Amino acid sequence: MLRRAIVGLLWAVPAYLVGAFGGGYLIYLTSANQHDRSLEASMTGAFFLGPLAAIIGFSLGVLRTKAPSASR
Repeated sequence: MLRRAIVGLLWAVPAYLVGAFGGGYLIYLTSANQHDRSLEASMTGAFFLGPLAAIIGFSLGVLRTKAPSASR
């Protein structure tokens, strides 16, 4: 159980970074906001898309980790 959580966290960190920076960049490119486009992109990336990607990354990491075999 602990191993699955650690692997999940190892997947969540890079997923957060990809979600925050990649999502912020995409918002920056597609935003119609002319006054504070960079602020909108950075806040959306850091507080919405980054955590969303981290949750997805954690879930994938946990699901892809195999349970240890009980061959004792």
